[in-house]
Amino acid sequence: MVTCDLVFRVLEPALIALQVAAASGAGQVRAERLDTATDTTMLPVPTELAAPHGGRLHLLQAPRGTLSVSYRAELSHGVELDQPVAGRRPPGAVPGPELVDLEQVTYLRPSRYCPSDHVVGLAVAEFGGLPPGRPRVDAVVAWVHHRVGYVAGSSAVHDTAEDTLLTGQGVCRDFAHLGITLCRALQIPARFVAVYAPGLTPMDFHAVFEAWTDGAWRVYDATRRAPRSSLVRIATGRDAADTAFVSVLRGIATLQSIEVTATVTGSLPVDDHQADVQLT
Repeated sequence: MVTCDLVFRVLEPALIALQVAAASGAGQVRAERLDTATDTTMLPVPTELAAPHGGRLHLLQAPRGTLSVSYRAELSHGVELDQPVAGRRPPGAVPGPELVDLEQVTYLRPSRYCPSDHVVGLAVAEFGGLPPGRPRVDAVVAWVHHRVGYVAGSSAVHDTAEDTLLTGQGVCRDFAHLGITLCRALQIPARFVAVYAPGLTPMDFHAVFEAWTDGAWRVYDATRRAPRSSLVRIATGRDAADTAFVSVLRGIATLQSIEVTATVTGSLPVDDHQADVQLT
């Protein structure tokens, strides 16, 4: 079960983009509901747009006043474990020893929060001696986990992976950005994923990253604060700029409060941090 409750103060009529719904394919959705309301009335159902990798973006026209957004979903699962996918050729792939398609090219390039072209020297010095592919990704994740301290409130919205390297601290999005940046610097496609994370403390939206190795996108979390096998994908992109849970496209609206929950039936799985995990 995942839930999200947001309250906004809308100062001028606003067009708001929401990315809080579980992605299409993020486990079997048994029941789901998205409600939006002002102080006095329920609003029409937001327009849903398809986002990359199964993401779902909802557009909402909000009048002045207090706006409440409530999302609820029951899902059967969020990930697949150890699924054999080696040898699968992505649509539009270029033949050769290492297949490359447009999606992989996109996630090899530097982006706003992941300036991978700035850290190639560091990445090669630290990890270039390891075999290409998964051994390097595993080493990157372990390196980020041990070198960066998780400190709530330690980073700002404009901080990039370079800031995380310099300060040695951050929150989940900073850990994900740094992991992505180092992977791309090592010529490994990597992308940012916003998720619901049962077991996360304190509870909030969470950020992890996926890297393309052995013919599949595998999920990694250098914070190690929630088991990967219980994660539920929300949105996927180059970095946090593509996956914000809310964006005000027109008008003026400020977030007043947020409450997120994510729970599982029974006990949480144990993550040994070495197993292959793939988000659906």
